[in-house]
Amino acid sequence: MSDVRISGYGDDLTINGVRIGDLGPAEHEAIELEKGGQNYAPLEDVVVSHVQDSSTLICRKPDPDGVRAYIEEELLDGLCCYSAVNQGQLNKTIVDAVIAHLQDEKIPTVPRSIRHKYMAAFLMAATAITKMDKVVPKVAGVEAPELMAKLSRRWGYRVKGIPANEAVIVVAAENFHGRSLFAVSASTDPAAKDDFGPFLAGIEVVPFNDADALEALFKEKGDKIASYIVEPIQGEAGVILPSSDYLPRVAELCKQYNVLFCVDEVQTGFARTGAPFAHMLYNVHPDLMACGKAAGGGIMPVSFVAGRRDVIDLLTPGSEGSTFGGFPLASVAAVFSIKAMVDDNLAENAKAMGDRLLAHFESIRSEFPDKIKAGRGAGLLTAFEMFDKPGLDGHKVSLKLLENGIYAKETHKTTVRLAPALTITAEGIDHIGESIRKVIRDL
Repeated sequence: MSDVRISGYGDDLTINGVRIGDLGPAEHEAIELEKGGQNYAPLEDVVVSHVQDSSTLICRKPDPDGVRAYIEEELLDGLCCYSAVNQGQLNKTIVDAVIAHLQDEKIPTVPRSIRHKYMAAFLMAATAITKMDKVVPKVAGVEAPELMAKLSRRWGYRVKGIPANEAVIVVAAENFHGRSLFAVSASTDPAAKDDFGPFLAGIEVVPFNDADALEALFKEKGDKIASYIVEPIQGEAGVILPSSDYLPRVAELCKQYNVLFCVDEVQTGFARTGAPFAHMLYNVHPDLMACGKAAGGGIMPVSFVAGRRDVIDLLTPGSEGSTFGGFPLASVAAVFSIKAMVDDNLAENAKAMGDRLLAHFESIRSEFPDKIKAGRGAGLLTAFEMFDKPGLDGHKVSLKLLENGIYAKETHKTTVRLAPALTITAEGIDHIGESIRKVIRDL
């Protein structure tokens, strides 16, 4: 036990004599390289220190004069932890509720083997906002599509009558459902699968936004297909929106062939796309939906599956569980994350500010038609795509935006995603737009 000595808080947090506040960006990177797994590639030469307001991070960068360990600069958060902080950093409604809960109620954690009063509040709020019958609480976002897959299989065997161990789950190409074994088995991204096999059987892939391909598969194997799990808008793939008739036709096909229609709203939910949940933009109602990220308001990791009573009631004690799923503190954070979304009219602001940002994208595309291929998005889930030409590199653009005070991140080399807090103002959107214009001009 004497091998680790910990003292202090904040910048004074000291581990075995190393004070965190003394470390520059290069030293943080060196520690991560030596002692951490390399499953992420963070932007170089920048370390977040703290939050200034709902959309602004205070970051530490190398001192250009080489005198100090670092300098501090403001950075507009254009990613919101991949939509986990839709309500804005340190949303007062959520933070006040969490602090009051810890100080006054004094019940952070109890197991699911005994009831706590906040579970009822969470279930009532979550079923109301999703317009679903029942909810199963989880923790990490990936747990939600994982549970949809398990529920699909059990429903397929016990209700649809699929022969044992022959159930098929259909997914869309270029999907992203996380990094669990189901998720990587369903993935078409080679980097997610390399040397992680063998993968789960019983998964079929169809192109996204191709209802004819889905129908053909349903005709061929429909008797053994339990569900179609799909993102209403593909985020990780580069913010790929379906045609307006795609999801309605998917819903019809699922009903026709007795297949569960399951949507993964982990990244697209909680007002991100200008509606409470993205599938609502297309006037469809799924049988199951996976939620996460902003479900905890960026304060607590919270996820859940919401769905039809008859499907979720197939779960029995011992068949599914999560130690921290719906524990008291998480339940409070989730309830007040929903309250903030509703009371602050975040869907409406996401729609208005998203339209404003897309107008910037179109203006930039018109000015630089040889560089910008397209801008796209729904609400404040947006991206712009460059042509695949020399000098047009998404990572380079992300680094240049960083120099201009904007945090964004590339995906698939030529696409840059932007998903700022849903509390952002017109001034903030214009700052993003003009910064992108400057960076593209200088490429």
